[in-house]
Amino acid sequence: MSTVQRLVLWALGWMERYRYIKFGIVGASGTVVNLVVLHLGHEFLFNELEAAYNKPYFSLALAIAVATLNNFTWNRLWTWSDRVKTLEAEEAQPVSLRLLGLEFGQYITASAFGSGLQYVLTLLLSGSMDYRVANIIAIVAASVSNFLANDRWTFKRNTD
Repeated sequence: MSTVQRLVLWALGWMERYRYIKFGIVGASGTVVNLVVLHLGHEFLFNELEAAYNKPYFSLALAIAVATLNNFTWNRLWTWSDRVKTLEAEEAQPVSLRLLGLEFGQYITASAFGSGLQYVLTLLLSGSMDYRVANIIAIVAASVSNFLANDRWTFKRNTD
């Protein structure tokens, strides 16, 4: 095995042990999804509606919703997969729709504060800077609360 391969394997193992790093990687993918949807929505899909306001009201709401779905999926499959597997074992069936619906509802609820913060901050900051830069700043500001809420509630460790 080459030095590069060993380094890559070591880095992957290190990331696997640190949940917040995984959350950050998933969040980075969600940021890309968010920015793409925000840009496409503001420049094309909702251009006529938002042009009068010069603020991305509708496109921002859509971007947050799509990014939240992206992040839920990857956080469930990777960041908190160990806890999800434990819950599924307790249910005695893999991926029950009831459990998936419960987790998604909790994820949306737990992320609501961060999503609201992101929405308000983006709109406030977009008055003095490009709306995409404002959105990145708002996402970073909201990320800590989203991690804590989902780590402690949505995908909490079962202490029974």
